[in-house]
Amino acid sequence: MNLCSLLLVFLLSFSSGNTTYIANGKASYYADRMQGQRTASGERYDKTQLTAAHSSLPFNTLVEVTNQANGKSVIVKINDRMPKGSRIIDLSRAAAREIDMIRAGVGVVTIKEVIPEEKQQAVPFVVSEAKTDNSK
Repeated sequence: MNLCSLLLVFLLSFSSGNTTYIANGKASYYADRMQGQRTASGERYDKTQLTAAHSSLPFNTLVEVTNQANGKSVIVKINDRMPKGSRIIDLSRAAAREIDMIRAGVGVVTIKEVIPEEKQQAVPFVVSEAKTDNSK
């Protein structure tokens, strides 16, 4: 095994499988004329829903989008694709409104993948105590 292979094995052994996607860049929002059009996921675009387009994140991924100009955030679901280019995300009109980006049209944002917490057990485990014979 050469040195590069050893280094790769070492680095992979310490990497976490729970890394989340984080990026900074420009965001814009869909034009109203897109209302009702099919997205790449097959859903119809609805400007009243909190959705977005991204070039590579899987469909149904949740991301928190924070407007760096005012600190306002919104969580959106990725349901469409966009070409790689000068923007990192295209938001629905409702999402752009939530972070006060409508007037500017384009804003500098931070996007961070939101990992849903594991569903907790609905009914807690019942711990039974061993019965002891106290009659003796």
